[in-house]
Amino acid sequence: MSDTKHSPPVTAANDGPANTGARWPLPEEAFWSERTDPRGEPPQSLREVAEEPAPEEQPKRKRDPYLDNVKFILIALVPIGHSLVPTLSADSARAAYIFIYTFHMPLFVVISGYLSRNFWNSNAKTNKLVDTFLVPYVIVEVGYAALRFALGQKWSLTIIDPAWLNWYLLALLFWRLSTPVWKRMKYPVPVAIAIYLFAGFSEISGDFSMDRFFGLMPFFVIGLVMQPEHFELLNRRWIKILSGFVIAAAAAVAIYIAPKAPLAPFYYKNSYEKMDLSWYMGLGVRTGLLLCALALCLAVLALVPRRETWYTDLGTRTLYCYLLHGIPVLIAKEMGWLEFPWLHGPLGVLAISFSCFALAIVLCLPETRTVFKWVLEPRLTWLYRRPSRSRS
Repeated sequence: MSDTKHSPPVTAANDGPANTGARWPLPEEAFWSERTDPRGEPPQSLREVAEEPAPEEQPKRKRDPYLDNVKFILIALVPIGHSLVPTLSADSARAAYIFIYTFHMPLFVVISGYLSRNFWNSNAKTNKLVDTFLVPYVIVEVGYAALRFALGQKWSLTIIDPAWLNWYLLALLFWRLSTPVWKRMKYPVPVAIAIYLFAGFSEISGDFSMDRFFGLMPFFVIGLVMQPEHFELLNRRWIKILSGFVIAAAAAVAIYIAPKAPLAPFYYKNSYEKMDLSWYMGLGVRTGLLLCALALCLAVLALVPRRETWYTDLGTRTLYCYLLHGIPVLIAKEMGWLEFPWLHGPLGVLAISFSCFALAIVLCLPETRTVFKWVLEPRLTWLYRRPSRSRS
């Protein structure tokens, strides 16, 4: 899979969260800011959920663009990774796939953890567990089952076993349900890492996304304990330079290991036995992968622009790209459009990457949200009791 407060406008000289004062912390939202207006003014329903004063009682504040930039870059990698699967017989495609899968979902989860820090501060926010997770999950699950059936596959629908990309909604739901436990612990990150490592000794079922829940747990907890100053530490020139070398080195390693490296570890869900690893090799692989993923996550966070960019607004609607990109990708796979021989090579990697990047832009446009909002962001105010108001 899928996840803060608004701030006054910032001059161009302030290129990032550093020295921005009230711009942090960023707003905590349902999935990844999809329910907040890009100009920074949440809709009335969200203001009620957050129990904030009405707009006439507070000055308009502008969103900080940093995490929106991060979110769009990450979401653009999701369709690229999924579209590369039919071409993995080529070393170039396999190298790109390994590079992407080492960090893009871990960083996705880190950001979701960071945006979940204050999720339980208001009792009304529990409404989001239904509106933003459960209802879209069921709708998308049924929709993809119907699409697969229309493409000639056998009808298959198991709500407890999420299909393909839908696993993230359930995993994020359970991570957020566990948030109060982590926030009460003295040492949440070491505990989460220990659970992550020892989970590899058991074959955990994919029902309710439990395999990914444990496999990516440390990244959510790390995001949960992160503070604004941690992001500011990355906004230093020497760290940016070092981050460039880290990403280049990771790409080189991916190219080197691509011909012989198994892909199973990069899904963060398989047991040591299923990966045909001894217990000590399994612990070593999971530890090494965790360290590599964290290094790449920090490198990407350091290099993403802190200022407003042409894709900042697109980063406010990443839910739509995540849940909808599977339709064209699945059709392309079933129709054989990703199996042309010329796609099995460096030129194919570039063609697929640019095409999927364009797809991500289209799916994050406001027009896309207008068309699909009634499905992916249903307003279920009729389902809840109105909060009682105290009388003076």
